[in-house]
Amino acid sequence: MSAMPWHAEHWERLQARRERNAMPHALLLCGPAGLGKRDFMRRFAEGLLCQQPQHGEPCGQCRSCLLFAAGTHPDFAALSFGLRKDGVQRSEIVVDQIRDLSARLAMASQFGGWQIVCIDPADAMNAAAANALLKTLEEPSPQTLLLLVADAPWRLPQTIRSRCQRIEFHLPSHDDALAWLQQRGVKDAVAALTAAAGNPGLALAWAEDGALARRQEVRKDLGALAAGRGEAMEVAKRWLDNEPAQRLWFAAQAAAEEMKARAVSGQGPLSSQLDDEALDQWYITANRTRDSLRGPLRGDLLLLELLARWH
Repeated sequence: MSAMPWHAEHWERLQARRERNAMPHALLLCGPAGLGKRDFMRRFAEGLLCQQPQHGEPCGQCRSCLLFAAGTHPDFAALSFGLRKDGVQRSEIVVDQIRDLSARLAMASQFGGWQIVCIDPADAMNAAAANALLKTLEEPSPQTLLLLVADAPWRLPQTIRSRCQRIEFHLPSHDDALAWLQQRGVKDAVAALTAAAGNPGLALAWAEDGALARRQEVRKDLGALAAGRGEAMEVAKRWLDNEPAQRLWFAAQAAAEEMKARAVSGQGPLSSQLDDEALDQWYITANRTRDSLRGPLRGDLLLLELLARWH
């Protein structure tokens, strides 16, 4: 499994604990999306279960590794969004899933080693599920490991966070991130990294799916609205139909750059008519709107309200 260079410090620390037989019973892997938390989790879990690991790295050839790769290892389970009775995927992790998990961890390991469960995204547990998990965290079984993966760990109750060893992934330096992108053949690595606010994983994904073109479209739309040439409703419809959360990220980014340019030269590239206080509030609202898209409110109305304020 190819490791990202900014994983090295966390990996070395965990392997040192493993060699001392001082592994925690729960790890919280957290940080911005795009930094490889889930790759790290799978690599670490597979290494723990491997029958002949090398410094924690899975061999990829033993029976345990083959079962893990096939998704059928009896001592590893991944818990995520389940299905409702009508077959629709849930938007949260519910208490029955955690109870099933606890029952599984109460059983002995079939390979005679670790039993590992990953909960991802852990920050999607509802209150009842989190309370049920707390009981498992307070009374861990021997040789069991809970791996909680969260992009937004602040959504987890403090009682959960305090009972986990926290592994926090931070953005690498600009030079390290740029070198990593260039090694992967990203053509306009600087622009991609700027669009992703220094996050190399997001930059790679966005460079591959046309996000840089969407970023330019967002700026063009905001410039047109500021000049009175665009229609907020038409823009909101287009944004909602194609990566609305990503477009809101770029919109907030554009507002921040507008504020920065205005502070230097008195005029930003988008020629926004909002005063400094209103522009700052619009930036905050754009980020809140991105989060609100995950909820029950109508996305078209959220976008329309935001864009009408810019107009």
